[in-house]
Amino acid sequence: MVDLFTYPEAKLIAGVDEVGRGPLVGAVVTAAVILDPNNPIQGLTDSKKLSEKKRLALAEEIKAKALSWAIGRAEPAEIDELNILYATMLAMQRAVAGLHIQPDFVLIDGNRIPQLSMPAQAIVKGDSLVAEISAASIIAKVARDQEMDELDKAFPEYGFAKHKGYPTKLHFEKLTQFGATPYHRKSFAPVRKVLNLTD
Repeated sequence: MVDLFTYPEAKLIAGVDEVGRGPLVGAVVTAAVILDPNNPIQGLTDSKKLSEKKRLALAEEIKAKALSWAIGRAEPAEIDELNILYATMLAMQRAVAGLHIQPDFVLIDGNRIPQLSMPAQAIVKGDSLVAEISAASIIAKVARDQEMDELDKAFPEYGFAKHKGYPTKLHFEKLTQFGATPYHRKSFAPVRKVLNLTD
């Protein structure tokens, strides 16, 4: 982990990351986390580099040890209305607003910063470089994966538990076979194509 932020007066630093910009179904989910410097967590890194078992264990540890954490989301209808970039920014704003402690600086994974009431810095590959962002990526990933598991129970024929809503070969096959669910993102090209075929 490296210390990249350029706001040395900051005492309460929140890390923010998103999961689910690429999928064809479900919300884009973000998380904001303020870690406790006096209660460190070992093994934090980009959630995609961790096994599911390790992610679940770390998510519980983060929730137990963090000074504050919150989840933000933008639903498929909001993604369709705003586009995925603006919906992601909205979900990040909601995550930061959901913290019960207001941070005085926010570090965000990627290269774009949502409009916030406090200073912020975007860090490319921040989920691998900054502990707070790693923690946020883990919380968001676990939350979204669990939502996909629930969606899988409601629509078992689509295989959501396997592909988590991403545009895989299996998902394309199921989409073509069964059409779109109410939770699919209608503005995304593969879904739009299916809807046009089935209208």
